[in-house]
Amino acid sequence: MAENFRKSYRFAYLSSSYITIASTLLMGVFLYTQSHLNVFFILGYSIVCYAICFVIIQYRVEKFIYRRVRKIYDDIEMLEGGGTIDDSPVTTDMRTLIKEVEKFAKQRKTEIESLKVRETYRKEFMGNVSHELKTPLFTVQGYVLTLLDGAMNNPEILEKYLNRASKGVERLIYIVNDLDMITKLETGDLNLTYTNFDIVELVQSVFDLFEMKAAKKNIALTFDMNYTSPILVHADKERIQQVLSNLVVNSIKYGKEDGTTEVSIEDLIRNKTIVRVTDNGEGIAQAHIPRLFERFYRVDKSGSRKEGGSGLGLAIVKHIIEAHHERIYVESDYRVGSEFSFTLEKVKKFPVVDVSAKTT
Repeated sequence: MAENFRKSYRFAYLSSSYITIASTLLMGVFLYTQSHLNVFFILGYSIVCYAICFVIIQYRVEKFIYRRVRKIYDDIEMLEGGGTIDDSPVTTDMRTLIKEVEKFAKQRKTEIESLKVRETYRKEFMGNVSHELKTPLFTVQGYVLTLLDGAMNNPEILEKYLNRASKGVERLIYIVNDLDMITKLETGDLNLTYTNFDIVELVQSVFDLFEMKAAKKNIALTFDMNYTSPILVHADKERIQQVLSNLVVNSIKYGKEDGTTEVSIEDLIRNKTIVRVTDNGEGIAQAHIPRLFERFYRVDKSGSRKEGGSGLGLAIVKHIIEAHHERIYVESDYRVGSEFSFTLEKVKKFPVVDVSAKTT
């Protein structure tokens, strides 16, 4: 409070002090030459002079300078706080004002840079969505137009083209469903159903689900060790299965022939369990890792879709884990392999009490 007062009236009381000292000295010299020097008169004169000068200078400052300074403050506060303006005195100290304006300018610069990044991301995202959707759309359109041009009269061609068109429609549905899910995850509209379940059993079920897919490339799906007892975690079982499925499928897609996809489950501090999915496949260059979980971002810039997928798998994985208030990590060496890991809340184990025991 005292600091604000000093800053608000600094110009006035300093100016008044200088004028009072100068005028008092002149008055003292004048009275001395006239042989009428009186200490009490000089003291009273200095007090009155200081008070009058202070009032006049402060009034003029507020009238012609303070209004302009206040306007600057009001504009800054309107932009920063949404229109709520504090009625407390605003300092006319120029150094403080400069600091406030510099702070405001830095904040606006940061926001502008953030908006530019978002705009670039939005354009790239829209381009990716368009590319992902138009490929199956044009495929379906091509087969349908061919059939309408007369190919439907040939039963063999009719069945073959309808099957291919059906696959194109399935891909469209797959992409739209993934987009719908990731939108719900981002907006918080997708409710999670928390249960206690065995993560080892869930990983094994995912292995069984993609065993045939892995066998085509002779990739072994395995644990890092033999887990003889259950490891219970508290999460949405269906969503965690989706996470594991995406990670395992990715490791198979980009894994090398005769490779390995290994899952390990380890305890962490603070009642957490970490699940690691490791492969010895293609690996990912470090330059791509920061953007790996973006929607439709692909490491292969050629746009090849030979491995299929919607391009949303890792983005969905990230949002599911974050919806659980957990974290996901990725480590990778190009042409060596990758490791994706995520944390889960481990179910607390309470000591079993033998109620049948009797004390004597």
